[in-house]
This record gives sequence, structure tokens and C-alpha cells, in this order.
Amino acid sequence: MGTKVKIGIIGGSGLSKPDILKGGEEKEVNTPFGKPSDALICGEIEGVPCVLLSRHGRGHTIMPTNVNFRANIWAMKELGCTHLLVTTACGSLQEGMHPGDIVVIDQFIDRTQKRIQTFFDGAPLSPLGICHMSMADPFCSRTSKMLYESGKNLGLSIRETGTMLTIEGPRFSSRAESKLFNSWGAHCINMTTVPEVILAKEVGLCYAALALVTDYDSWREGEEGVNVENVMKIFKQNSSNALKVLLDVIPKIAKEDWTKTLEDYKNAVTMNTLLPHSY
Repeated sequence: MGTKVKIGIIGGSGLSKPDILKGGEEKEVNTPFGKPSDALICGEIEGVPCVLLSRHGRGHTIMPTNVNFRANIWAMKELGCTHLLVTTACGSLQEGMHPGDIVVIDQFIDRTQKRIQTFFDGAPLSPLGICHMSMADPFCSRTSKMLYESGKNLGLSIRETGTMLTIEGPRFSSRAESKLFNSWGAHCINMTTVPEVILAKEVGLCYAALALVTDYDSWREGEEGVNVENVMKIFKQNSSNALKVLLDVIPKIAKEDWTKTLEDYKNAVTMNTLLPHSY
């Protein structure tokens, strides 16, 4: 019998309502890195145990820089999650990706400035050693493929791959920055993928993300730059599609055997962690 699957869901606005889980119960969790963004909601989707967390807190009260990413990921791992399925609003940086599209991200470019990106920081309660985790393939390709197939089967406008550029925020990009990011070939821009995906990899979780395109950022000539009002209008429409994907894919994930995948991720953490030597 394979490893029992438990799905963590980290959502932004519109995907943090506890009523998507059957029998949802709030659980307050403390971690060595402080408290998560909000109480975690434990329940089920189609009989599959799930844990739901609002990345920015219910009511969207935490700006991107102040999200306690380490506490969020650690809490999910502590509650026994094997997978993390996340949603994130994003802007498009390329003509081929339009507001309303969903992108299954497979790469990132980090333009954040103020975020701790590791659990292995030498603090008394942190894991021992220094982890030089490979980020060649940051996302779980197996889980990502299942997200894409679900979206495709549901008839949604969904892209199989894409590179996410993460900025610090909370401000949006200047036109000059946006044009630069466009020239780099990044597909989408947001404020939360880094360090979330890195930390998930450090604790061996199968992490996959649905990026919900809401705007064209500011690189397009002759077009209004991104603003909150337009973002939220499109995001509400798009988040309902993302929810359809999650409800469809979660039972499918639970039916598969993830023992080897999870073992590989666990071994990758061990292999890439340098422990202190005693001489």
C-alpha cells in the first residue's frame, strides 16, 4: 500500500473559504518560525484529507513581504501534508498569455529582496546544517502535469508551463522594469512564488502552482498599467476556474502511489544538506 496522501492548499483571495472542505475544522498551529498567516482548516474533499490556508490571511491583511512563508510551509508539513497545491494571481509578461488564462508554473526568476529562503539558517530551533537545495526543477512535475490535464479536460484556457518572475511588492512594476522582464522571456509576474516553492522543496513536499492571469502588468505600450481594481475583477472569475481544477484533481492525486516520488524528494533534502563536522 502506498503513502497516504494529504493535500495542502494555499490560496489567495477567493480560494481561502473554509466551505470548500467537508467537515472543516480550524486548527491553530505554532512553528519554530512563528505562527502561519491564519488558522489552518482541516477537512476533506471527496474523502481526501486536506488542509487549507489563506496565504495573506482571511481578509487579505498581510502584504507579500510580511507573509510568514516559513511558518506556512512548516505548519503544512507538521500536519502531515504530502502535497501543496497553490494558487496565485499574476500579470502576463508575454503576448501569448491573456487575462483569464491559467498557467501551471514550472520555473521562476527571483527578484525579491527581503525574504528568508531557507529553514536551515543556523537558529537554535531550525533544522541542523546548511541546505544547498537544487532549484533546477523547483516544482513537482508529476503533480503539475495532473493539474494541467485536469484543466484541459475541463475545457479551460490553461498553459502547461511558464516561468514566474517574483518581485518584492507590494508595489507593481514600473514600465521600464516590466519591459525588462518581458525581454528576459519570463511569462508571468507575481509577489509570492518565491520563497514559497523553495521552502516546500526543502521539506520534501510535492509542490505545484496554478497562476491566474489577471492583467498585462505595464510593458504593453498604449495600455493602462496594472491596478488593483482590474486585477480583482478578473481574479474573481479566474479563481472559480482554479477551484474547479482543484476539486477535479485532488481525488485523482489520492488514487496514485506517491511513495517513490516522496522518497526521492526526501533524499534530495538529505543529499543537499551539509551537516556540521567535528574535527
